[in-house]
Amino acid sequence: MIRGLYTAAAGMNAQQHQIDVTSNNIANVNTTAFKQDRAEFQDLMYESLNFTAGSTSESTENPTGINVGLGVRIAGIQKNFLQGSLKQTGNPLDLAIEGNGFFEITLPNGDTAYERNGAFKVDSEGALVNAQGYPLAQGITIETGATDISISQNGLISYMLDGTLTQAGPIQVFNFANSAGLSPAGNSMYTITETSGDPVEIENANVKLRQGMLESSNVKLVNEMVDLITAQRAYEANSKSITTTDTMLGQVNQLKR
Repeated sequence: MIRGLYTAAAGMNAQQHQIDVTSNNIANVNTTAFKQDRAEFQDLMYESLNFTAGSTSESTENPTGINVGLGVRIAGIQKNFLQGSLKQTGNPLDLAIEGNGFFEITLPNGDTAYERNGAFKVDSEGALVNAQGYPLAQGITIETGATDISISQNGLISYMLDGTLTQAGPIQVFNFANSAGLSPAGNSMYTITETSGDPVEIENANVKLRQGMLESSNVKLVNEMVDLITAQRAYEANSKSITTTDTMLGQVNQLKR
């Protein structure tokens, strides 16, 4: 019965992780280009009370064995990089990537990060920057006084300056062999890990950027609410297992009376 206490406690801990992940998804349901997290679980090691295929006589073997599980643990949290819906903003510097890919951003320490949030701005020096003021790695600038800014699907920027058509860019988009292996760094950005692989630039002909649009979160609120209720009920069931085990232990302790 003591085993049951620890097994149920492991179950409660796992469901708490599930609730944490689901709550984060719900909190970011309106975050631009946010990608849903999914908690993954694994069962723990087993205690073998009778080994499978153990001898039951000189000529027969146990067909199944007796293996008692010792609970569950969280194995990982994986990002779901499915495309979110695109919404119209009308801002000429807003860009949405249709399909796979990431914008490459230069961090203040010189490292690079990657994001799908294309809500770009122009800083005091004309550089194209993200919401934190970090510039695109290509160092693209739009000169002061530019009008009629247009960004093609392959990332080429065109604008009018003093009556002259001027071009900049193109904005480069990168992809990874294993996007799920990227490490979330906050602020809608990701950093490279050994499991993500190196960034590979997507050829301009295969890039599809949508000007004046942003990618919405791919979180489906109805599914998250169902997951939240399921995790809550599982948490309650594990809690009930602890209460039941405690009651049984109490009865055992009173046998001598």
